[in-house]
Order: sequence, then structure tokens, then C-alpha cells
Amino acid sequence: MDPVVGILKKDAGARLPEYETPGAAGADIRARLEEPVTIPPLGRARIPTGLVLEIPPGYEAQVRPRSGLAFHRGITVLNSPGTIDSDYRGELEIILVNLGSEPFSVTDGDRVAQLIVSPVCRAFMRETGELSGTERGDGGFGSTGV
Repeated sequence: MDPVVGILKKDAGARLPEYETPGAAGADIRARLEEPVTIPPLGRARIPTGLVLEIPPGYEAQVRPRSGLAFHRGITVLNSPGTIDSDYRGELEIILVNLGSEPFSVTDGDRVAQLIVSPVCRAFMRETGELSGTERGDGGFGSTGV
């Protein structure tokens, strides 16, 4: 059974996240702004959504960029994927960064990110004196090729 995410609108103009196609994994999130926000090149901004989420225990919501904004305008989610924990009850805000060469304006109702709801597996962290060896060892950062 799919999880149910409770959503409180801070005002009537806020819009619920929506899956735009039947096969979409991410639900589009819209900005809730009183006035447009312009993000200069290499600038960033917190974009309010007017939504507060109640994510069920055992799940998280991830905020991810929209591919069209990233490709066409250089706009992405700065802390991607951003995690919303099940015990957070503040307004969902999206941290956008403009990696493009032109200023980017966000207006009320613009689709600015997408929301993915996923199960969480919490691991038991245990200190140990040594770790098992592997063929890879400590190779990282492109050690297997670019």
C-alpha cells in the first residue's frame, strides 16, 4: 500500500504536489510567492511552497531538481536531494541555485522541484576495530575510471 502524506496548506493559494504523468516518480512542487524572486547567476534563494508535510514514520520525502529547469536554465536544487524527515513540521522550502549565465525569475505557481517519497532503512552504527577487506579497498573519486 502506498504511504499517505498529510499536507497542510498555509493559505488557500498553495497547491498540493502533483504527479504530471501516470508514470511519474516525482510530484511537482510549486512556488508560493507574494512577489517574484530573481536569482542571479551563481546566486541561491529559499523558495516557499506554502505547504507543511506530515510524512509517515519509516518514510522520507526527497526534494529533487526538475530536469527541464536544470538543462535549459541551469537551475537546480542546491542540497539535492534534500531530505524531509518524518518528524519535521515546518514549511517546505526549496533551496534553488542558479548555475546558469542569466538571472532566473521564480513566480507564484511555478514548478520548481519534485518530491519523491521513499522508505527509510535505519542502520545500527557499531564501532569496530577493523573492517573486512575488498578488492576495491579505499579507491574512490574515479578510481575505477571516469
